[in-house]
Amino acid sequence: MNPIKLSITGMSCMHCVNAVTKALQGVAGVEKAEVSLEPAQALVWGEPDTGVLIAAVAAEGYGATAEDAT
Repeated sequence: MNPIKLSITGMSCMHCVNAVTKALQGVAGVEKAEVSLEPAQALVWGEPDTGVLIAAVAAEGYGATAEDAT
């Protein structure tokens, strides 16, 4: 199963990474979420709705856009 790749904006430290990771893991259908500061992105496995993932990141105060996970 290919992950959903999100570009994340606004993260500057590991606290940010942890907040985004927790937000993504709280979305229904997420099996696993890996967030990195550099590059500022998230990889999410499972069957979540991409719009809900983006909204969860936005609720934490960060930006997110979906990318092709190639």
